Amino acid sequence: MQQAAVDVIERVRGLIEAGETTQSKVAKEAGVSTSALSQVLAGSYAADPARIVERLSAWLSARDERQQARLPQAPGFVATPTAARVLAALAYAQMASDVAVIYGAAGVGKTLAVTEYARTRPAVWVAVMTPGHAGVTACLEEVAAAVGVKDCPQSPARIHREIVARVRETGGLIVVDEAQHLSVAALDALRSIHDAAGVGLALVGNEMLYTRMTGGVRAAYLDRLFSRIGKRVRLARAQDADIEAVARAAGAEAWREVMEIGRGHGALRAAVKVIRLARMMAQAAGEAMAASHVAAARRDLEGV
Repeated sequence: MQQAAVDVIERVRGLIEAGETTQSKVAKEAGVSTSALSQVLAGSYAADPARIVERLSAWLSARDERQQARLPQAPGFVATPTAARVLAALAYAQMASDVAVIYGAAGVGKTLAVTEYARTRPAVWVAVMTPGHAGVTACLEEVAAAVGVKDCPQSPARIHREIVARVRETGGLIVVDEAQHLSVAALDALRSIHDAAGVGLALVGNEMLYTRMTGGVRAAYLDRLFSRIGKRVRLARAQDADIEAVARAAGAEAWREVMEIGRGHGALRAAVKVIRLARMMAQAAGEAMAASHVAAARRDLEGV
């Protein structure tokens, strides 16, 4: 075996022994089988290991590149005024066993606030929907997994009963994030769980969610959904106080460039992405981050 191949194997073995990664993680990321990797590392691989060594070498190069270009850590939950509104709505829904609908612009921190609420409260279950969950069965399966129902039955009616049995008399809260993906029938199935179990229900999503629940003009056939809403929170955009708080948490100041990004499409999420890249640019230059770095990062991300 050539020395270069030996060096690759030795380096991978050293990373695993140092606890910086695991054998299964290396195998998965490098695209080799766990058993083959184990044999190569042990020196017992019967065939020519050239192909595996090639993949391990590529994995090491990619790892080095990630290490050198690692973005600064994004801030987690930040207690913004908008987050306070979301937390208050979730607390109301749980305490009153009522329905809250939290909807509006993307990137204003709805999901982070939901995650923080679930982290700090008992009996809170979060189910995140996708376009694939639009139907009743898929939606109920996701909620069942969130509340801890195992061996989920195939029948929607049986899934419904299992969920109700699991959450009834818990004083809990079911939070359904990205709920705009759900059909009216799926939303009605969630309403039915709320009615039967007597637990709180929070539906979180964009403007389409509220439109779907009301038919846009309070369609009569949707009254069974609309009439259940106890608290509505519409988040049209990030507030300036939100942007400033998140900017400071991400290591920036409330520079004009930052405020413009936060007020635009993507809101706080977009601002954080730009600030992270700006911090990396400043660090690479050995400078303190300034508004000029934010402007450069914004141009870079927007492809200008």
